[in-house]
Amino acid sequence: MSFCLAMKNYGSVLLSTIVASLAGFLFGFDTIVISGADRPIQLLWQTSDLFHGIFIMSMALWGTVIGALLGGWPCDWYGRRRTLFWIGVLYLASALGSALAPGPYLFSAARFIGGLGVGASSVAVPIYISEITPARNRGKLVALYQFNIVFGILVAYFSNYLIGEAFGANAWRWMLGAEALPAAVYVTFVLGVPESPRWLLLRKGDEATARTLLKQLNPSHDVEQMVASIRASVSKHVPLREFFSGTFRVPITLAVLVAFFNQMSGINFVLYYAPRIFAQAGIAAGDVLSASIPIGVVNLVFTLLGMYLIDRAGRTRLMYIGSVGYIASLSGVAWAFATGAEGAVVVAFVCAFIAAHAVGQGAVIWVFISEIFPNAVRDYGMSLGSGTHWVCAAIITLVTPTVLGAFSGAQIFAFFAGMMVLQLAFVWALMPETKGRTLEELEDDLGLSVEAVEELAETSEPPAAS
Repeated sequence: MSFCLAMKNYGSVLLSTIVASLAGFLFGFDTIVISGADRPIQLLWQTSDLFHGIFIMSMALWGTVIGALLGGWPCDWYGRRRTLFWIGVLYLASALGSALAPGPYLFSAARFIGGLGVGASSVAVPIYISEITPARNRGKLVALYQFNIVFGILVAYFSNYLIGEAFGANAWRWMLGAEALPAAVYVTFVLGVPESPRWLLLRKGDEATARTLLKQLNPSHDVEQMVASIRASVSKHVPLREFFSGTFRVPITLAVLVAFFNQMSGINFVLYYAPRIFAQAGIAAGDVLSASIPIGVVNLVFTLLGMYLIDRAGRTRLMYIGSVGYIASLSGVAWAFATGAEGAVVVAFVCAFIAAHAVGQGAVIWVFISEIFPNAVRDYGMSLGSGTHWVCAAIITLVTPTVLGAFSGAQIFAFFAGMMVLQLAFVWALMPETKGRTLEELEDDLGLSVEAVEELAETSEPPAAS
């Protein structure tokens, strides 16, 4: 109770960010916990590979797609804080429903509900954090969401291993139900975070509260100048149909490509199916869950490194580092499968791949997408970028059981390595640097000043009747 009272008195940026980013912990936990239940569920309900891929493994991701595509709407209409609360409720309902499901269809429905929470959180949390944080710290504070994602992943790997050792045949139910505890904690704590001052000022028209929050969240800044800058950044409402008119083609292209290449690295392929991949590499069945734990540890350590570097080295430099690391590690995994190297070699190269992801794409994606869209269309833009990410993730997860049966590990990982060569070219040719710039300054940098938005609004208005 004292925590919530402190938060209602508008605590620090860091405290508000930590609480909001706990949605990322649930995101990571929910994403990975299914890996421990993958094979037991298929054996229990005797499902085909195609049915298993569609209804068991990828159903949460299709919920994620919808949650991401529609997540900007409640953020815009009902506010960032209320949206964050209902995201927690979705996670809680999904955890309990998945654990108690008597059959595959109710299980799929519960996983779909959790997916809605994951998708909406990938929109709402980066928007919220980017709007309450100063420019100099925005990168690492938005990246705190990514840290919580990988921390949730690590905890899920440990949780799956420990529960699998302790509970036997029905362990998968306990694995999935364990998420209910952190979900309940998050739902309680998020009630105490302040609303985004930018949303209060631009959407609700509550200038007094917005000023108070801006002063408390940015004590070293000129509040009058911030209010004027925020107001100047939006003078017209931009309808969704006009979002795709061409004015915003630069940030749209950047967001879609960053999200596309994130999944074309194979990251969800590895995270969801690590036990199967290691089993294919010759690791004993009893050791595949424990072999997955190093992935979570490496992910956490290198995410911390990415958070440290993102406001120092910048977004594009981390993407260069990550791209080169992707190419080398994925090529190494392909080589290990092609030559029949020991399973430990595959684990080592997969861990190197995870390190490259964590310090590069993992640290950058949510920060970058939340920065490059103007205030007038940030909700639309974040939904588009996140939706693209999750559509690609869902497709990969859906087809993976079939792909693993049809292609060798060498062929699969060689394909992902080739895609990362294309990502490296994208970073070199198109990706701008965004570190150290306010959200309003970035609008000017990308040629999306208020004048451009006004011109769009004027040209989209119907002609007056004669």
